[in-house]
Amino acid sequence: MKFIVDAQLPKKLALLLKYRGYDAIHTLDLPNRNGTKDSEINRISIEEKRVLISKDADFIESLLISAKPYKLIYISTGNITNKQLLELFVCHIEKIVSHLRENRLIEMTESTLIVRG
Repeated sequence: MKFIVDAQLPKKLALLLKYRGYDAIHTLDLPNRNGTKDSEINRISIEEKRVLISKDADFIESLLISAKPYKLIYISTGNITNKQLLELFVCHIEKIVSHLRENRLIEMTESTLIVRG
């Protein structure tokens, strides 16, 4: 599975996913780095079939209205440390990947995964 991690999230998340064997990039890896526009992130996500991981709620609307990005993990944990975020991914990555095989949208809260279809 391929992932693209949005600017509001730490690059360490992409590195963690790579360490776990997934193809992952961060917006910092793109030519415009964290200044990459949402439309470009969506284009990359669609063309490369990358699951976008983001805290930006605008991507939920975009996914539901225009089927962009390819798939989305929406992070709604509130203010947690990067360490806590990485620990959540370590705990849930297998469930996330399993759910993404059949679904386009997963919301991750501090305590649970919500599969939205």
